[in-house]
Amino acid sequence: MRESGNSSRACAAYDWSATDLGERSRWPHTLRLTVDIMLATPWPMLLDWGDTHIMVVNPAYAELAATAYVHAPGGNVPSLRPAPLAAAAEAFARARAGEELALARQRLTFVRGNAPAQVECDLHLVPLRDEHGVVGGVLCAVRESQAPAAPSSGLRVLVVEDNLDSQYLVCEMLKAFGHAPEGASHAEGALKMLDAERYDVLFSDVSLPGMSGVDLARIAVRQQPALRVIFASGYGDALLRHLEFAYLSLQKPYDLDQLQNALAEIVRQARSGV
Repeated sequence: MRESGNSSRACAAYDWSATDLGERSRWPHTLRLTVDIMLATPWPMLLDWGDTHIMVVNPAYAELAATAYVHAPGGNVPSLRPAPLAAAAEAFARARAGEELALARQRLTFVRGNAPAQVECDLHLVPLRDEHGVVGGVLCAVRESQAPAAPSSGLRVLVVEDNLDSQYLVCEMLKAFGHAPEGASHAEGALKMLDAERYDVLFSDVSLPGMSGVDLARIAVRQQPALRVIFASGYGDALLRHLEFAYLSLQKPYDLDQLQNALAEIVRQARSGV
């Protein structure tokens, strides 16, 4: 493992020629740029580079892992794989194949002192391509996951969105607000989840593959009359006219405050018995 040192300035002064990376002047542009970004950012990052899987970490990652790495990048590589790579080896392989991935609540095992310590972290994996489009490595950004809110303090929300990246972001925002979200990518899957569980809110895209979000909401409200509905639409409210149930609507692209305000309004209505 190559640790980046106690500061970006110290890292820049390292004799990289003593490491498997070799002389910095001979690095490909992608590697030089990535290492510069890592050393300048306060967020924990780990780089898995090259066919031999050379590991570079920045000071923020070293602090998170609380591992006594050597101060020079030419130190011995530990026999244990870094925690993110050990916990998400399959995801790293997919990133090596060119896929960008966001993983929530991965349980990482760090060796702190002489004892293992498990920490839940969110990982974001970015494949690093050269000027020819070939992936030369994977940059992994790491952050400790936020503690989940107690279920009683928030709403159970079923998020129906066929864009998996958008679904993930919405669910993460809802968790940050203290709610308990679950995701589905199409109406048919959402109906199965509604058969099995009770939800407070259905938050659905209007346009879905197969059954529309509007038709899904009609069935969902019949199954669970207390269910509140929020639609997200990029086509205005034309498809939402003359619905037989109450709903809130957000126009795409919506922002964080709009989603939070819609959920706050549902909480207010529930408390007032509306």
